[in-house]
Amino acid sequence: MTKMADNSSSVEIVEGCRLPVLRKNQEHEDEWPLAEILSVKEVSSRKLYYVHYIDFNKRLDEWVTGDRLDMKKLQFPKKEAKTPTKNGLPGSRPSSPEREVSIQRKSLDLNLQPATAPSRGKTLPTPKRKVETVPMATQVSPATPVPSLPSSAEASQASVFPAVRETNTFKSREDHDQLSSLTTNGTARRLVPSQPQPGRKRKANCGPADEMIKVLQYNNPQSASVFLPPPEDSQDSSDGIPSAPRMTGSLVSDRSHDDIVTRMKNIECIELGRHRLKPWYFSPYPQELTTLPILYLCEFCLKYLKSLKCLQRHLTKCNLRHPPGNEIYRKGTISFFEIDGRKNKMYSQNLCLLAKCFLDHKTLYYDTDPFLFYVMTEYDSKGFHIVGYFSKEKESTEDYNVACILTLPPYQRRGYGKLLIEFSYELSKVEGKTGTPEKPLSDLGLLSYRSYWSQTILEILMDLKPDNGERPQITINEISEITSVKKEDVISTLQYLNLINYYKGQYILTLSEDIVDGHERAMQKRHLRIDPKCLHFTPKDWSKRGKW
Repeated sequence: MTKMADNSSSVEIVEGCRLPVLRKNQEHEDEWPLAEILSVKEVSSRKLYYVHYIDFNKRLDEWVTGDRLDMKKLQFPKKEAKTPTKNGLPGSRPSSPEREVSIQRKSLDLNLQPATAPSRGKTLPTPKRKVETVPMATQVSPATPVPSLPSSAEASQASVFPAVRETNTFKSREDHDQLSSLTTNGTARRLVPSQPQPGRKRKANCGPADEMIKVLQYNNPQSASVFLPPPEDSQDSSDGIPSAPRMTGSLVSDRSHDDIVTRMKNIECIELGRHRLKPWYFSPYPQELTTLPILYLCEFCLKYLKSLKCLQRHLTKCNLRHPPGNEIYRKGTISFFEIDGRKNKMYSQNLCLLAKCFLDHKTLYYDTDPFLFYVMTEYDSKGFHIVGYFSKEKESTEDYNVACILTLPPYQRRGYGKLLIEFSYELSKVEGKTGTPEKPLSDLGLLSYRSYWSQTILEILMDLKPDNGERPQITINEISEITSVKKEDVISTLQYLNLINYYKGQYILTLSEDIVDGHERAMQKRHLRIDPKCLHFTPKDWSKRGKW
């Protein structure tokens, strides 16, 4: 039964108020989660409230009517002595309890930073020439540590989870969910390796090349144990604290997300070809287009238009039937096109605007020159229809092979996300490099990458066969070279799967029946795979070019 806002006439609801709001959950049952009022507007003499459900993803934010508000539990925002200013301008909204705690924590971190978080080097100023991406909140997934992990595993903790204040063992899903909803501003505290050897140094982000994994095969071929002896070079050359998340490249820390404008979806609906998409997040389309009930996009050049008549007129003049650029892969109906952000600037900018509707942790800029875009399409008699894309820097000093990655909502949960990830690693194999996605990953991105890494690594471990009756052996470096997955990601995936155990002075990786059976079931469902024979790609050395 719906609770009516019977007191709404006597009590004025303002921005920053909190109260339970009625919504349907995944089982289509009524629930009343706590929500914050971000904006109030009046349409046809009826008040509408834009709400953000506390501890829910922002893509669930929506406009609601007054009859869905529980006025009995209304919480007013705390009054401030002075409205906070930003760049000399008044603050965008009244403070909420959560906002106040966040500000206090941030100031505390700033006060403690010089004493507790020394960095390995100077932080470079943020370049102006950056495209589309900025982290907002690090989504953390538990990687269960074991006693005194090898130093390469420690490095992976800082790489995959760059902003975790403490590394703990999470024993339940509740712990994971609680942590993954936090915005973390601190630095990671490293695990101290056992029996450190003073005077020994290891290469940065790299463990010894001779870390040998021994695979023991039992009578049951579906069960095996892998031994990881502790590396000799276990002492880090730094002060033991990883550097803060980087402030250069296409990812820079986002300081503009407190603005109420960017916290609210501004596009109601997008029509792209035969699909109508409901955006999840704010995207900086021109202001005059945000009041339209439907924003029309040409599905081939991605140009945005204000009406169906304008779109029809545009289609008579638009000659494109596929993304601009070179088709570097085709198998069946799936094709990949490589687009240079400098040569096809307008298309790249339109692609970024569309992608921002579904990527919250990114901030978009308009200089696309330093980036390459790889667009995946499905072919039919009308042309090549965009399914998803990923972008990457032409020159990455940190071996990033993906900057942004997105599968459009109509094509999600059909295996296309893993196909995009697999294609990015196939490019890295041709380039002769190991790669990793830029951090932090979004919640959905982290799930996709974890699943891909797990399946890829387990596939290799299960394919190992005894050599001359002896136990098969493989090193972490060899796994990394075969898959082009960076070594830190390999080790962190083993931690995430909770496969590493400490037994009699050595690190043992155990593949149980359940893990093997689960992997085989997952691989049976994975029908879409990249065929390297269908890839026609020649990498370019961008460092030798004066101009991209």
